[in-house]
Amino acid sequence: MGAAGSRPCTLVVCRGCCCGNPRKYPDADHAWQLERLQAGADASGGRFTVRTTDCLGPCDQANVIVVQPSAAGRRAGGQVTWIGFAMDDTCTEELLDWAAAGGPGVAEPPAALELQFVRPPREARARARR
Repeated sequence: MGAAGSRPCTLVVCRGCCCGNPRKYPDADHAWQLERLQAGADASGGRFTVRTTDCLGPCDQANVIVVQPSAAGRRAGGQVTWIGFAMDDTCTEELLDWAAAGGPGVAEPPAALELQFVRPPREARARARR
């Protein structure tokens, strides 16, 4: 199998107009969260990666993190999962644990994290159907 066949779970961290904005959410340590996620990925031995992107869309549910399944997770039926309101330390640690365990399709998400699952914006749903 090629590189795509071994692609790990990926956490896509929104850092657009609202997510990661200390002026909008001054009580959240956005820099720490991103550093913690990246450190977790570095320590995972390649089990998952982290990348940032501009605005993902559902600004009323900031901070938003999208969990993309690994290649194995996709083969097992794992779906892209959108997490909203991802600002506290507990959520960050649960994301790290889930991604390190394999993410969607491979491992069950923590029950508390499931409460933060949100629907993707309409445009993302349309792209996923193509």
